Amino acid sequence: MAEFTQWATLLSVTNLTPHVRQLVLLPKERPLSFAPGQWVSLKLPVGPNPPLNRAYSMAAPGTASGELTLILDRVTDGLGSGYLYGLSPGNAIQLSGPYGNFTLPSQLDRELLFIGRFTGLVPIRCMLKQMYAHHRMDSVLLIAVAPDEDDLLFHHEFLTLAIHHPGFRYLPLVAAGGEQQAVDLVLSMLRPLMNGGPQMLPMLCGTKQFVRPLRAYFVESGYERKEVKTETYD
Repeated sequence: MAEFTQWATLLSVTNLTPHVRQLVLLPKERPLSFAPGQWVSLKLPVGPNPPLNRAYSMAAPGTASGELTLILDRVTDGLGSGYLYGLSPGNAIQLSGPYGNFTLPSQLDRELLFIGRFTGLVPIRCMLKQMYAHHRMDSVLLIAVAPDEDDLLFHHEFLTLAIHHPGFRYLPLVAAGGEQQAVDLVLSMLRPLMNGGPQMLPMLCGTKQFVRPLRAYFVESGYERKEVKTETYD
């Protein structure tokens, strides 16, 4: 099937942290039906061979009016993020999608373990919003890792969820020393939870350098590889 590409209007721009921005888009031709955890490909008119394709997960479930909420961090000298940071409400962006299989199972028979690093929390946040909007009472542990305290995305939102939903546990961590430090910090939190074999459903999102060692740890701990759901980016 041919890829369907359409234009979307940028409705709003919001800075969430000094390094992270939220964009709200409205597709012009037809609404996108997507599952929380999926992403769209933005077609940007930059680079040596435009369009430059950049993938961004939806940060909020679909709405009746069709808006898409995307979140991105500004990468130093990044062509894609540099272009997107230069846009203003009213500008048009070309996109296609949705894509991806990093989505919630229809039923859970064990605790759901989310682990996200920085903007890897974006699809996780979308899934959590969907779950609690539909009054799902699944047991959930979220381990959220930020590069610094200013970039703990959705921190107050997750704290509020933990207050109002007894089955939701939130563990925020700060690892300023890079991906290896982030992995080591998460592993130090995981090891006490891993006694007795597979008891959780892990869903991991972040850079490949962050996710792959964690997935390997779960497999070494007795999980089947297919039990560990992942989404990675460079």
